[in-house]
Amino acid sequence: MKSLFRLTIFSLIGLIASMSMLAPSAFSAEKKLKLGFVTAANEKDPYFITAKKFSELVNKYTEGRYKADLFGSGQLGNESEMIKNLTMGTMDVGVITNAPVGSFVNAFMVLDLPFIFPSAKVAHTVLDGPAGDMLLGKLKKLQITGLAFSEGGFRNMINNVRPVNTIADLKGVKYRVMKTPIYIGMFQSLGANAVPMPWGEVFSAVQQKVVDGLEIPVPVVYANKFYEVTKYLSLTGHTYSPLVIMVSDMTWKKLSDADRAAFKRAAREAAVFERKTIAKIVEEYLADLSSEGMIINKIADMKPFQNAVKPVYAEFEPKIGTDVMKMFLDARDKATK
Repeated sequence: MKSLFRLTIFSLIGLIASMSMLAPSAFSAEKKLKLGFVTAANEKDPYFITAKKFSELVNKYTEGRYKADLFGSGQLGNESEMIKNLTMGTMDVGVITNAPVGSFVNAFMVLDLPFIFPSAKVAHTVLDGPAGDMLLGKLKKLQITGLAFSEGGFRNMINNVRPVNTIADLKGVKYRVMKTPIYIGMFQSLGANAVPMPWGEVFSAVQQKVVDGLEIPVPVVYANKFYEVTKYLSLTGHTYSPLVIMVSDMTWKKLSDADRAAFKRAAREAAVFERKTIAKIVEEYLADLSSEGMIINKIADMKPFQNAVKPVYAEFEPKIGTDVMKMFLDARDKATK
């Protein structure tokens, strides 16, 4: 009986020792993150490039502790729904267009102001500096942590009615715009009919002639095959569209300090990588779109467009905040010199 008792004790000791040896690997098991974006998982799409690179770098910098599973094509909802999902903690990370964020945090509307950045280089300098950090910090009111800005690019107009060379060419044309006040106000001030609509409905809406066109960056035109349903691409460059890399605070609070630093580093580096990638292939996109049959034109004189939208700045300054607008315009002017 005593021998049996000793055998049982030794067996238990051996089992505990074995479990203790296994414990470190159990604790270091890979944790999955749900990362959402609304566009197609296409190697030439800026959202996908950002999401994929961020996933790779998070996995690398956390030494395999975290991996992001990518959910494109709006699988986790439209962008407004994804912002709510992040607030509630039902998804972990989002790569989300700036404009829908402005519907939740008014200060973000500063980035939707038409013609606010004269070049991508100026936009990068401002967004990677104190002004951009200040804006990301305002996501805390949504229980979201902002990590970085990658790039959707300058938005241009595509439609099936006529090329845009002057403001008169916009008159009466139905453009899908994001469901945000600045975009609606901008297109109304230019004489177009602004039709707010979620991204997931846009392709079929153009196809079925519910709208005549829309305004999106060149890479998104190509990656989402809008050349199949629209004829004219006019390089208006009316708005610079950053993509916001953000993480739910429900997820953020579970991270160690080291992993938080890894997430931030991954986001910043993913943003830089994506910007460089997009810059290299935009000309490629334009050539591809031309070969697909789109008629592409540049605008000879942008001043009439810029003058027409000046009232938008005055109208939205109270909502955006005078301090926020001043900080961005000052940073823009400094970066432009």
